[in-house]
Amino acid sequence: MKSTWNDVRMHEKHEKAIRLRSGFEMPVLGLGTWELTGRKCTETVKKALEMGYKHIDTAEYYGNEKETGRAISGFDRSEIFITSKVWMTHLKHDDVIKACEASLKRLGTSYLDLYLIHWPNEKISLSETMKAMEHLVKDGKVRSVGISNFDIKRTREALEVSSVPVSNNQVEFHPHLYQKGLLEFCKKSGIAITAYCPLARGKVLKDPVITGIAEKYGRTPAQVTLRWLLQKGTVVIPKASSEQHLKENMNIFGWKLKKEDESRIDSIVIKRRQIDMGFADF
Repeated sequence: MKSTWNDVRMHEKHEKAIRLRSGFEMPVLGLGTWELTGRKCTETVKKALEMGYKHIDTAEYYGNEKETGRAISGFDRSEIFITSKVWMTHLKHDDVIKACEASLKRLGTSYLDLYLIHWPNEKISLSETMKAMEHLVKDGKVRSVGISNFDIKRTREALEVSSVPVSNNQVEFHPHLYQKGLLEFCKKSGIAITAYCPLARGKVLKDPVITGIAEKYGRTPAQVTLRWLLQKGTVVIPKASSEQHLKENMNIFGWKLKKEDESRIDSIVIKRRQIDMGFADF
């Protein structure tokens, strides 16, 4: 399937979603749930959905799919985009199938909108994993598939071995880790980037470039950072648990950073990961 960045660019008239290579739409703002557990997870996800969030990001490794499932049970499933991930030790064909079915059961849903390989595993054939992903798509248990924490080399391999569209690559991405090369490669390949740790676990909120631009626009540093990410064409999944932060993160639409301010953020020289990858691709 030939693809272009047009397949995943933000809609000009509807900036809140992108169209994936699979043909499905993905909300560009989601709620990240890493480290949200127990009742707090259920309450936060429910609160976010009540406020208008349409995209929830979870994973089997997070240990909160059951709690997330409780939260979404009272909402129209067709209005919610759910992303989950299969852990790196479950990437053999049959293990992927079992892991997905277990995630579906915990979440209380019959399908996932997006299912990702959470982490590359050099000991298991990527081709075998992607065949399992194809099986899940054909069975209707997964609508779109993708990868996470894949550098350019691994992303290229996924494209080569997959018979179904690789729609998304979820990676750490923020102004202190501007992975320009990876972003450009994924754009050319029609793969949407989802930025996790989009606020660098709060580190960018004190960056003088970010705070200066925030003051200029009358916005918060978090809003400026998330807006910058949207203008790069990425999906963002900031974690938030307070109503204040949930609302703050929603107010990133209907305005834009000027090109010169976007470029100032591009030029931040800090390159620092919050998650140790064991490899780097800046």
